[in-house]
Amino acid sequence: MRPADRDRVLRNGRKLIQAANLLGVPVFVTEQYPKGLGRTEECLRQLLPSTASWWEKTSFSCCRVPGLMAEIDRLDRRQVVLAGMEAHVCVLQTAIELLQAGQTVFVAEDATCSRDPARQRTAMARLRAAGAIVTCTESVIFEWLGDAAHPRFKEVAALLR
Repeated sequence: MRPADRDRVLRNGRKLIQAANLLGVPVFVTEQYPKGLGRTEECLRQLLPSTASWWEKTSFSCCRVPGLMAEIDRLDRRQVVLAGMEAHVCVLQTAIELLQAGQTVFVAEDATCSRDPARQRTAMARLRAAGAIVTCTESVIFEWLGDAAHPRFKEVAALLR
């Protein structure tokens, strides 16, 4: 990944994880063939709650990982926020399959990237056309909060400064 894109994804990924932790939003981590491609970045791993679900995969779509969709169904959530690398492969294929499964899919565009920025732009266009909601990290976090009167508002808002 280009260094600026990688830094942006990590910075916004940290914000999403920290806000999810504060607000009790379930976190799922999938790693594409970690033996060959490496593990999730340490700066993200150290923020993950003990309740995070971890999944190694070789399929590009997370939905094809045995047991993952059953875990999402068990939580009885109808909205999924996606972030990660290779927007035009793993993020795209996961989003399309989640949409087909009846989920509302939000893609935090500023928390995704591809090796080639043109591929990320193509992925975002395809995602919009497929019905995903392409948004940004800050919008996701403020939607999770819902109201400035939320008891965790100041803590969460501090993440965005």
